[in-house]
Amino acid sequence: MNNIWLIATLWMAIALLASVFSIRLGVSVALVEIVFGIIGGNYLGLQATSWIGFMASFGSVLLTFLAGSEIEPATFRRYLKPSLCIGISSFVVPFLAIGAFTFFVLHWTFGASEIAGLALSTTSVAVIYAVIVGTNLHTTSIGKLILAACFITDFMTVLMLSILFTQVNLWILVFLAVMGLLLWKLPMVTRWVIGKWGGEISEVALKFLFLVLFFLGWLSTSAKSDAVLPAYLVGAIVAGVFVHDKVLLHRIRSIAFSLLTPFFFISTGTLISLSALGPSIFLILGLLGLQLATKFLGVWPLTRGFRLPVRDGLYATLLMATGLTFGSIASLYGLTHHIINDQQYTVLLAVVIGSAIVPSFIAQTWFFPHAHLVSSVEKEKEGAISVSHVG
Repeated sequence: MNNIWLIATLWMAIALLASVFSIRLGVSVALVEIVFGIIGGNYLGLQATSWIGFMASFGSVLLTFLAGSEIEPATFRRYLKPSLCIGISSFVVPFLAIGAFTFFVLHWTFGASEIAGLALSTTSVAVIYAVIVGTNLHTTSIGKLILAACFITDFMTVLMLSILFTQVNLWILVFLAVMGLLLWKLPMVTRWVIGKWGGEISEVALKFLFLVLFFLGWLSTSAKSDAVLPAYLVGAIVAGVFVHDKVLLHRIRSIAFSLLTPFFFISTGTLISLSALGPSIFLILGLLGLQLATKFLGVWPLTRGFRLPVRDGLYATLLMATGLTFGSIASLYGLTHHIINDQQYTVLLAVVIGSAIVPSFIAQTWFFPHAHLVSSVEKEKEGAISVSHVG
């Protein structure tokens, strides 16, 4: 199958079918795309070509950018203390425990153990955002707290991936200097571009942001790092701009989820070998249990410390244990940079997929905070805003 249009047709057909299945099943489309990729890679001979690889890479970059842009600055400031504490602990406890387990018990290499710790300590923005928005919890205090804490956990993942696997060289110094300049000037420049050309059909603002991401991708890969690493920070930098321009954010999201991210998640699935799952099933279940246990240890005590009701605390803990997006990105980074092997990648991604299903299902089925939703609706009718009971 060498015809580029036939290949594109097949991949887009899989993406379309995954979208339909995700709607019918009520699960994240990213999860279904990975599963379809596993089936295609193992039974249909589905393989990523060079151009699909680039589409997948840019899909992961754009997804990371969108993840960083989801947290509004005002929301983050309001829930600063609890989100910082819960978000950092949600990352640190699993990272250290899983890293130590894979190194001392499973005898993985130190680098592979670091990748395992990173992949299984993340929290999925894609899954949580879909759950929170889909159930209207984004208007409640508990929903806003979870989104803010999720941002901190994933930022820690990106930061640690940069620290652990980026080598200091001239390129990295240039990259850090450019990032410092962007932190200072990018929001102002983005507002100016939107204000001057935001309504043009040529989509100047979109092209400007894509230019920034491409440029930073070139700098980071030249520094022997990965293009997804600066994208999360750039998204966070311009998040305040998107508060006043939701249309631009929706356009970027449409491009990402309709065209680019399907290539990333499907190609991620094609790299999983089903033949390697059978002999590793007990290891997969053990790592999944360890991931859930360490997430519970890292989050649950803090929810009690910030005086969340028991039901809210359990709901937040379970959603913070939900992995997918950054877990698959970290695993794929380890594989493509030869830090982990094919079997380790298969094990990690299987655990990541399990963490996307199990805790979110339990949370939505048995611990959904209906009281917050009812209270929010009642207060909206009165013209008020739900007030958080966390300090």
